[in-house]
Amino acid sequence: MVSSKDVAKYAGVSQTTVSRVVNTPHLVKKPTLQKVMAAIDALNYIPDANARSLVQKRTHTIALISGPLSNPFFVETTTAIVNVANANGFRINVHFSNDQNLAELYNVIFENKVDGIILSSILLDDPAFEKLEKSGIPFITFNRKHKSDKYFVEMDNVQAGYLSAEHLLSLGHENLCWIGGPLEMSTFKGRYDGFLKAAEKLEAQVKPERIFITDTSAEDLYQTFLTLESMAEKPTAIISATDAIALHMMDFYISAGYRVPEDISIIGIDNVATSRHASIQLTTVGISSTVGLGQLAIEKLIHMIQQKNSSCIRITENVRLFERNTTLERK
Repeated sequence: MVSSKDVAKYAGVSQTTVSRVVNTPHLVKKPTLQKVMAAIDALNYIPDANARSLVQKRTHTIALISGPLSNPFFVETTTAIVNVANANGFRINVHFSNDQNLAELYNVIFENKVDGIILSSILLDDPAFEKLEKSGIPFITFNRKHKSDKYFVEMDNVQAGYLSAEHLLSLGHENLCWIGGPLEMSTFKGRYDGFLKAAEKLEAQVKPERIFITDTSAEDLYQTFLTLESMAEKPTAIISATDAIALHMMDFYISAGYRVPEDISIIGIDNVATSRHASIQLTTVGISSTVGLGQLAIEKLIHMIQQKNSSCIRITENVRLFERNTTLERK
């Protein structure tokens, strides 16, 4: 195997100079840099990442714990996080969480040295948060946050739930249905609280049998659809706590012969790219900014790592309604 010593001999420079070219090329004069790079290419030299990490006391690796790729929100955020990290010289170790394997994932990450951790898996009362703080590793959560209200980037979930309910109520829908995930997650709890807040303010009756707290799997959502179908008085509109839930419900209703929005209005929350597709045009609520939560969070984390800045990040992005073709005035 070719070593840095071999490269130094081939290029006629010191081994220290080779190390500088590999680790801090911007500090090396251009003629020397070109000479060493030519030697690296000629000998097909591959630097030892582990050795370099020991010298720099960095791994240039960030751990990401993302939600499942069955949700398009996490497809988009994972892509953005990986792209931004790579552009800044970091690798991303991606782990996907189903909220049942969190303890195992945390152990894996703590056992393998990383420069930072970005995660969307945190629960409101997650005991791992204290471990994250004590680890000394810079970290940030996105989309969800811990009850301590620290180190997070989120949308205004309460306002998102409020706007979704307000929109449907303004269209004359009184028989609303709420479908969301477990309330142990700040995202779902905030959006649910906002929904209730709007219903109370606008004096809308919320029937308990039309509130569904699910595990958000396709199977569980289909059972929710069957329950709605069995009701004598069916809802005229559905508030979905995520676009992923809304897209599933659209699929179930359309497959059963319903027209959206003529027979049933459906609104989501997140404003993922799929929702904007010309063939879907889902009415939804999303952040006002053009910069997504994943991109914003990874940029903040990289700044924390590079500047060795441990200041507490608290970012709640404003939201707005994106009215499209899946909601209609009740006649």
